[in-house]
Amino acid sequence: MYTIAALYHFTHFDDPASLKPALLETCIAQNVKGTLLLAGEGVNGTIAGPRSGIDTVIAHLRSLPGCSALEWKEATSKTPPFHRMKVRIKREIVTMGQPDVDPVSKVGNYVAPQDWNALIQSPDVVVIDTRNDYEVEIGTFQGAVDPKTKSFGEFPAWWEQNKERFHNKRVAMFCTGGIRCEKSTNYLLGQGVEDVFHLKGGILKYLEEVPEEQSTWEGDCFVFDARVSVGHGLREGAHVLCHGCRQPILPVDMQRPEFEQGVSCHKCFDQTTDWDKDRFRERQKQIRLAEARGSRP
Repeated sequence: MYTIAALYHFTHFDDPASLKPALLETCIAQNVKGTLLLAGEGVNGTIAGPRSGIDTVIAHLRSLPGCSALEWKEATSKTPPFHRMKVRIKREIVTMGQPDVDPVSKVGNYVAPQDWNALIQSPDVVVIDTRNDYEVEIGTFQGAVDPKTKSFGEFPAWWEQNKERFHNKRVAMFCTGGIRCEKSTNYLLGQGVEDVFHLKGGILKYLEEVPEEQSTWEGDCFVFDARVSVGHGLREGAHVLCHGCRQPILPVDMQRPEFEQGVSCHKCFDQTTDWDKDRFRERQKQIRLAEARGSRP
């Protein structure tokens, strides 16, 4: 059984690149795989491995400057969610493209999962899903506004164009694990919005803690690992990933004529060229060869 840990923590790293070698070495030594991002604003990522290995890596992360309070969310999987370990240095641990946004200084009001339903059902509250369009498509909270953004970096422009819709409203926002809301609530506070709230621990914590019969969540939640989606109780969902466009599809979609394993699905068939598809076919061929050798690229 593999333990999966999804984590992020905002802090100020003076030299994030200097933290990479020891972190990567620790992960490899503990047979932990996945992706961790380091930036001047903190750390973000999802990793998986044996229980003892995850504990060791978490302890290492919490020893980093300003990370003693780092929190993480756990799940389990019978199959390995990742095949490699990557530690990458980035400009931001979640890209918003707003240099003045600083979640370390101030964020919106945290709302515990048990209190979320009461808040979002209030008539003076607008609920905004800060995730990307393909994530919202497979599940969201009842009545939530979908900005239809393709990337988080589009959120500020969407807000500027739509903010008048939410005049005199309290704003409640949510995302998968909470990281995007740390930035988006800081951004809205900087735009003069006074009453800003966000779901503590994100959708994953809500699905873990709130009983399904009391839930206002509809559908599944997209996750960035081999599980693809999870539902209430963090049970693995039915979705699979189209490796042509990296978007979630259902098994029934694999029966459609546009679907080709590793190449395309009905969502992306018309969005890629024949040259792209040939390239994806070659990639898929190399994956099959690697799997036959007992390895994975």
